[in-house]
Order: sequence, then structure tokens, then C-alpha cells
Amino acid sequence: MRTLTRSLLLLTTLGLAGPAAFAQKTYLHCGRLLDVRSGRLLTQQTLVVEKDRIVAVQAGYTAAPTAQDKVVNLENKTVLPGLIDCHVHLESQQSRSSFTEQFTLGPADVAYRAQGYALTTLRAGFTTVRDCGGSGVNTALRNAVNRGLVPGPRIYSAGTAISATGGHMDEGDGLSAELMDKLGHPSNIANGPDQCRQAVREQFKRGADLIKIASTGGVLDLSPNGSGPQYTEEEIRAVVETARDLGMPVACHAHGPEGIKRALRAGVSSIDHGSLLDDEGIALFKRSKAWYVPTLIAGKSVADTARRHPGYFPAVVAGKAISIGTVMQGTFGRAYKAGVRVAFGTDAGVYRHGQNALEFGYMTEAGMPPLEAIRAATLNAAQLLGDPANLGALEAGKYADVVAVDSDPLQDISTLTRPRFVMKAGVVYKSE
Repeated sequence: MRTLTRSLLLLTTLGLAGPAAFAQKTYLHCGRLLDVRSGRLLTQQTLVVEKDRIVAVQAGYTAAPTAQDKVVNLENKTVLPGLIDCHVHLESQQSRSSFTEQFTLGPADVAYRAQGYALTTLRAGFTTVRDCGGSGVNTALRNAVNRGLVPGPRIYSAGTAISATGGHMDEGDGLSAELMDKLGHPSNIANGPDQCRQAVREQFKRGADLIKIASTGGVLDLSPNGSGPQYTEEEIRAVVETARDLGMPVACHAHGPEGIKRALRAGVSSIDHGSLLDDEGIALFKRSKAWYVPTLIAGKSVADTARRHPGYFPAVVAGKAISIGTVMQGTFGRAYKAGVRVAFGTDAGVYRHGQNALEFGYMTEAGMPPLEAIRAATLNAAQLLGDPANLGALEAGKYADVVAVDSDPLQDISTLTRPRFVMKAGVVYKSE
């Protein structure tokens, strides 16, 4: 009996047990419920949750029929689907020591830290994320969350992102020749179509859900060029075709216009960042039906840090942060108004985890209506992840992923930065 009691106390502490997990059904009384599909704000609704699913959405406040059922009073809140961030990095968080941590942290250090970032993200209202590249700890964390070992959002993992030699995800960038030689040829470094195919198969073997590549340089690496193309269209096409054979979508980090266009012509599922997108690229977006994942908060964060804190970044990084980070919001506004499909993503880890919802404010500042910004983080993101049957709306049959905030986000989008209640798959992880 003592062992059982200790086990239940541990599970409750982790957010994996407790009344919400063991009740026969949970009845959420929602004062206002945002139907993201129709755009209507419904009043006095009841969400009926059984195990990990929504089983009914009912008008009025339904009383719990048995003593085993549970009622959650959200009658003074606005309730909406659990939010989805399609670009995070749960293994890390940008700091002054980020460029030396590869020499000071081991996999266990990264794993413990990632668990904390995952819980922070979940309690911020993001019940599902797409992790766009790490060391492989991200895939292990996904497995641990799925098995109920640790609390966190539902994770779609890209494993380790694929890069050309000297490209954005080449960990040897900026190292001495001696250290480069010791590093060898990591399995995520691929040049030429054949190596690109092999790199995709390697990530598939290691359990990735999707493939992430970089078709251009980046901001936070130590290479001098953050926007130039780093893969040929033939190489990208080899990645896309191999991934498609294995049932995996391809996310593409890209800042510069030529790298964006090569990736779109080759058939990637999403362009993440898209900072210097031009009119030809916008037309290709619309023809290809690829998704644009803008990550505006990341651009704002690195540009502001580089300006306000000289010396925080190495000089080569600071220059790229200002030149690229300052144009991303304007690019997004043009792309949205031109009809490019947008899925919500923030590049969490470049800024502090848990602040993901600030992205909504930057999106609306650029001209996207609040409802469309919320749809980008619900319906659209669910489509990008390939699971609209289970994610993205408060509808019977979908996962019971629920967020409640104080006010109407269609009138005050900033309320999404202050979630008061978070449920993922029928389990409550935050209740204020």
C-alpha cells in the first residue's frame, strides 16, 4: 500500500495522474468557446472529455451525471484548442554561453534541460510542437513524453537536421582545423544527391518523424553568410524524394531568396524563416502549396539582443542578426497578403522557452487578423503536421487539448501569452 501511495504521489507531481486522469469523464464548462473552424465565439458550452479525447461539445452547462465524473469551471474564461508551434528546439536556449556549450555539456545535461523546457512550453499553452533539429535527445524526449515518463507537449521530432559541409547545421563551423578533424564527418552532413539520400535514411533509422534541412546559411552559426544558398536543387530533390518514400515531410530552413526558391521547386513541405522571400518565391509558394513558418519572434529577439548588448554575440553573428532579423516581419506581411499559406512557428530556443505566444502579436502587427493567426497555430499547423483528424480544433473525436485564457483573443491577442488552464490529452497541467 505504501508503494502504491508513493507511486500515485509521484505521478500527480509530474502531472500524469490526479482527478483529471482517473475521472470517468470530465465536463469543462466554458463561458466562451472559440470555434476556430467557423470563427464563431460560442457562449456557455460544455466540452465532454473521456480519457484522452473530446467525446462531445454541448450547448449549455451539462451537469456531471455520476460522482466519479469531474466538472471544471471555466465559465469566466475563453477556451480554445491547444496551440501548436511548428518550429521549436527543445534541447537548447540561447545564452552568452551557447557557443561554448558543445564543449561543456554532455547528452545527459542536454536531456535534463530539455525536459524542463518541454514542461515550460506545455504550461505556456502549446500542447503540440515540431522540434526542428537537435542532437537526437529531442527524439528520446518525444518517446519519454509518449510513454508518460515525463510531462511535455506532443513532439514531432526532426532528429538531427541535415546540412551541407560548412552549412548552417555543421557543428564544425568556426572550429580550429584540429577540432574539425576530430569531429570527423557527422552523419547529418551530406553533400551531393547520394549522401543526401543516405542522410535522410539515417534520420529515419534513428526514429525521426520528419526531415529538416538547411538550404541557406543561418544567423546563429559562425559562417559569414546567412542568406546564400547551400544546397543545389538536385540535392534538395534527392532529400524530398527519399523522405517521401519513407512517409516523411521535409522542413527547410531558408533565409535567402535563391535557397527558398530551390527548395520550393524541389517540393519541401515548409519553408521556415523565409526572411528574404521575393515575389518569385511568393508565386512558387502559392503554386507548390508549401507552408510558410515565419518565426518572427526569433528574428526580433536576435536583432534586439545584438543592438542592445554589444558583445553578446560573436561579431559575425551580430551582423547577420541585425541584417536578417529586422526584415522578417515585413516579409511575412507581404507573403500573407499575397495568399501564402501560413503555419505558426517561433524557433523557440533562439529566445526563452515559454514566450511562444508573443508570435501572435507580431503576426497581427504585420496585418494578419487575430483569427487567422490562431488558425495558423491550430487548423493550419495540424495540416502541416499531417494529423488534422486529431489536432487543431475542439471537436468530438480529437485529442482533448484545451487552453483557457481570461479574455477574448479575437479582441486582445495578448491574452494568449497568459494561459490560465492547460489540458493535454485529457490531463490538466496548469489550472489557475
